[in-house]
Amino acid sequence: MNIGNIIFKLREDRGWTQEQTAGLLGISRAALSHYEKNRREPDSETLSKFADLFNVSVDYLVGRTAIPHMNLDEPVREFVDQLELSEEEILHKFDLTIDGVKLSPEEARNFIAFVRAARNMK
Repeated sequence: MNIGNIIFKLREDRGWTQEQTAGLLGISRAALSHYEKNRREPDSETLSKFADLFNVSVDYLVGRTAIPHMNLDEPVREFVDQLELSEEEILHKFDLTIDGVKLSPEEARNFIAFVRAARNMK
């Protein structure tokens, strides 16, 4: 399912009109119609508004998960936002994987070094 279909279904499940939903989101009814018909995709700010309005995650809206209510609590979200992957403690505490295979500490450090080098090349 794509974003438009998901938005449409969430709105219909609540029995809301496009006019009501657009008003709650602070967008035009025409814009909502374009989103629902997959003529346009919402920008990140509007996507967040949809997620908040329907009490679902952005991952659910974009089809990355079938679990609609997988939202992080505010303290958890703050922690994750400030998480620094390169901290040794984090590398040992969490299993970082690629293709289902756990990265060794050396591989994780190499990965971090690669990302930093790629950023510096921009």
